[in-house]
Amino acid sequence: MSAVTCVDLCKTYRQGEEDIKALDHVNIEINEGGFVCLSAPSGGGKTTLLNAIGGLDRPDSGEVMIDGRRIDNLSKSELAEMRLRQIGFVFQAFNLIPVLTARENIEFVMQVQGVPAAERRQRAVEILEEVGLAGLEDRRPADMSGGQQQRVAVARAIVSRPALVLADEPTANLDSKAADGLMELFRELNNHHNTTFVIATHDKRVMSYAKRLIRMLDGRIVDDIDQDAA
Repeated sequence: MSAVTCVDLCKTYRQGEEDIKALDHVNIEINEGGFVCLSAPSGGGKTTLLNAIGGLDRPDSGEVMIDGRRIDNLSKSELAEMRLRQIGFVFQAFNLIPVLTARENIEFVMQVQGVPAAERRQRAVEILEEVGLAGLEDRRPADMSGGQQQRVAVARAIVSRPALVLADEPTANLDSKAADGLMELFRELNNHHNTTFVIATHDKRVMSYAKRLIRMLDGRIVDDIDQDAA
């Protein structure tokens, strides 16, 4: 089954006197359990495509489908509900709430989802152990390294077991060791839970972990490589 389908996506931004084609008739299909990297130079369209898939930005034309459901024509409230229930997001900035502990940051999403308090706590502790942060439940972001903060962000994104995780430059603020550790974690989650990952990056280390590498240039897909078969 296809986790993500994009049909003839177009998106144009106005920059001064110039129109910039961020997406230029993009077609893509990502199967359930895929591990895909979107690679492009700055302005090449990878983040715009990721945002369209996640319902964070609407294309000017074309269709976006998640698990067979069209999302580009949903209302803002319907999109918010879909993102809450079906998609996990990992951003370049960790976006943790500074005054909350690691466990509380992870519980926050489940609280919005209406998960009972005891279940929230148990699941948060379990997911922190899974991402290698057992014993750090009560630390606040300021008391954690960049790599640890990103793992909390990943734990928050996957604690509800979304079918799809979207990550935008997730290693940009990490050193090489922490970046490799994060990508190993992504691959483990992908292999063990069949979670679909779509990662926008210009980091060649990150690309090397992908099962499929899609290269973009000027809003178009120029290469689509099955790296597991290579």
